[in-house]
Amino acid sequence: MGSTSWIHWAILLVVVILIFGTKKLGNVGSDIGKAVKGFKDGVKGADEDKPAAPAATPSTIDVDTKEKK
Repeated sequence: MGSTSWIHWAILLVVVILIFGTKKLGNVGSDIGKAVKGFKDGVKGADEDKPAAPAATPSTIDVDTKEKK
């Protein structure tokens, strides 16, 4: 009952093609591709929009040390 073989997927694919047609499925595929590309560009752009971290400048701390005897 729970197992799906390649025959089940082939039948499902044929039914989907008969219902929607190949042209509409092609349009859906290209729309999904554009959405994924836009998402990747948006994520990449968000990383580039962040201000760069200021360069770390060496700082000195003046401390008087006491020697142990």
